[in-house]
Amino acid sequence: MRDLPLPPRQAGVLLHLTSLPGLGRQGRLGADAFRFVDFLAASGFSVWQMLPINPVGLGGSPYQTSSAFAGDQTLIDPVPLMERGWLPKQAAMGQVGYDDFRAALRGFCLHSEGVERQAFIEFVEREAYWLDDYALFHVLHQELGCGWWEWPDELRDRTPQSLSQARARLADRITCYRFQQFLFFEQWRALKKYANERGILLFGDVPIFVAHDSAEVWAHRELFEVDEYGHPTIVAGVPPDYFSATGQRWGNPLYRWEVMHQNGYRFWEQRINTQLELFDLIRIDHFRGFESYWAIPAHEQYAINGCWLPGPGNALFDRLREKLGRLPLVAEDLGIITDEVRALKERQGLPGMKILQFAFSGGADNPYLPYNHERRSVVYTGTHDNDTTLGWYNGLDEATRRRLYDYLGNPAEPMPWPLIRSALASRSQLAMLPMQDLLGLDGNHRMNTPGTNGGDNWRWRFTWEQTPTDLAARLRGLLSLYGRLN
Repeated sequence: MRDLPLPPRQAGVLLHLTSLPGLGRQGRLGADAFRFVDFLAASGFSVWQMLPINPVGLGGSPYQTSSAFAGDQTLIDPVPLMERGWLPKQAAMGQVGYDDFRAALRGFCLHSEGVERQAFIEFVEREAYWLDDYALFHVLHQELGCGWWEWPDELRDRTPQSLSQARARLADRITCYRFQQFLFFEQWRALKKYANERGILLFGDVPIFVAHDSAEVWAHRELFEVDEYGHPTIVAGVPPDYFSATGQRWGNPLYRWEVMHQNGYRFWEQRINTQLELFDLIRIDHFRGFESYWAIPAHEQYAINGCWLPGPGNALFDRLREKLGRLPLVAEDLGIITDEVRALKERQGLPGMKILQFAFSGGADNPYLPYNHERRSVVYTGTHDNDTTLGWYNGLDEATRRRLYDYLGNPAEPMPWPLIRSALASRSQLAMLPMQDLLGLDGNHRMNTPGTNGGDNWRWRFTWEQTPTDLAARLRGLLSLYGRLN
């Protein structure tokens, strides 16, 4: 695949960082992340895919991020901070909050080496183009307790005097938020180095949109479809599709693509460049939105009453390639895909996605059937938006089950293993398997149900006790059999 740093046939596992085991309410960049890399390497995998790692907003969705550049501070592992004497030992037991980071910053100032302090200074200077706005945004958010469009007019509208006064008044808190980001990126680099040294590539995910209540929309209103008071005028979503009969109203403010074009797509250049420092591969979420996107009037409650508007198309990706060179991108090309979207994907040489759970309805020309896969693609049994394969199978009607088993040759193995084998046997260059499928888990372990908010979305975690002792050896044998061994 044109820009992907992969040999001809490889395989990986889809697992978000928050789904790792460990202390606290979610997985973190700690010992269990490194142990998972060891599991991947022992199993013969080459790729670890995860969801967006930016700070999350309401509902915990990683696709509603409050910053396109920052890392999610809740992923920071407190153990190294305790080992250096910056935090008390009990911090590892729960979620690390703002007061803990303030304590860690004090400990850092008192006990860190000169090299560490210099690294912090250089980080703040190097990342100032996003970090300054991000830190001030979150400090004001913490102080005022409401969306930025509800702030006092002078802060909402970023008058120079109000920003200067706020930065002076809140300097200590701003430094703490910068310090959080320094810790996140330091821990991330350590994990990436460990993974790459063991032959594991990290595969990230970039949401096409950012949340309304985000540092970027506040700091760069000229790039987004918002009015003079900061309210969106048209918002993002998709019309009715496989996932929802009424469509999905995501609510993100849409881009002013003509303004972005005039400034050379600087925002996207910086955004992708930041992600390329974190990941070896990147999935571009909702790729079809770059060709044309579903625009919903902000006053509409549902997504049905929208319309298609033209996106930036080749102009954006040509510019990114000109400025950044190699683009190891994967297009999330699910949903309503037109000839124009396919042409954009082909023109840019980007692999698309093939979901096996979509393959067994319709006729022999279904593009998700394995014999229709093109080599330049990534095959999945399912994604974070699908049910687990076992949950999906349990919900099939009898006719679809018969079609599925006829296609697979009536295998004796229980689900999900026949579908895992089908993914590994596919012509697709890269096969990605959700961790839930490797553990044989049912629909109670689904990561997300599109079109719903709250509930158990984004909360799933596994335990090492769920992992059979022979699982790595079994997977290594399968990857060898299907020519995908790392």
